[in-house]
Amino acid sequence: MKRREFIGLVGSAIAAPSSLWPRAAQAQQMPVIGFLGSQSADATEHVLPSFRQGLKELGLVEGKNVRIEFRWAEDHYDRLPAMAAELVRDNVAVIVASGGNATARVVRKATATIPIVISATADPVKAGLVESFNRPGGNVTGIALLTVELDAKRLELLREIAPKADIIGALIDSSRVEGEVVAKSVQEAAQAVGRPLVVANARAEGDFDAAFELLVRERVGALLVTASPLFTSRRDHLVALATRYAIPTVFQFREFVLAGGLVSYGASLSEAYHQAGLYAGRILRGEKPSDLPVVQPTKFDLVINVKTAKALGLEVPPTLLARADEVIE
Repeated sequence: MKRREFIGLVGSAIAAPSSLWPRAAQAQQMPVIGFLGSQSADATEHVLPSFRQGLKELGLVEGKNVRIEFRWAEDHYDRLPAMAAELVRDNVAVIVASGGNATARVVRKATATIPIVISATADPVKAGLVESFNRPGGNVTGIALLTVELDAKRLELLREIAPKADIIGALIDSSRVEGEVVAKSVQEAAQAVGRPLVVANARAEGDFDAAFELLVRERVGALLVTASPLFTSRRDHLVALATRYAIPTVFQFREFVLAGGLVSYGASLSEAYHQAGLYAGRILRGEKPSDLPVVQPTKFDLVINVKTAKALGLEVPPTLLARADEVIE
């Protein structure tokens, strides 16, 4: 995804003198970015080069003139508050909250003064993180991905690629605050495509097997895996289960399809983290989060794995292949 395809693109930026840097940065020889992730380092490794590239475009190179302090919750959301408090005590110059609204809420609660860049969250206005997209207010800005809003489109794709599926399933992370909202939205989307819906909940990776066993018992013919940092970090396990039970499945992000999933439709995670790097850099160069509009994607990629479709006995309609942004053979 090209940067021009995002709203509120940062454009060019000129490095400001050190006198414009936040006070926390001035107090250190090298400014420090706190990076708090709800996932593991391994699960996020593929997007970190994009984050560092964003910083680099602002003249900031890790180890040379900026330091990054990483904290990883390893999908244990209860660890986030202590980690956020630690970064606040360290008086870092800016905190990047990675891994959805759960991380963003924790960091926002931990500090009202240190600038916060949220990366790849759901609607931050509804979550109470910012006042509006154009004028965030306060100390929070960043990148919002349309996740729940696109589930209806994903169900339409399932109907096209698996037309014989009479019952559709949805896997939902019930540990998320937004879990009930997601369930209601998906139910409405299923009604719109004229299919009954079976919801399977999972709060941790240990729930995945039982969730798929439920889907099989309910004779689910196709599955939507909804947005969740937990699901994204454990994508290999979910793809393996979808393969084992031969359930055509649509996912949020391209990474699932690269791992062997059938189809995905959504924005680019790599581009979201690139934007997070740009915003962190701009803040270090003196800009205020309240003046930086929350970035939203305007392009969404349809990725199809033809090899997986063949293994499932599905023939992808030529019209769908023609619309795909990427086809994996």
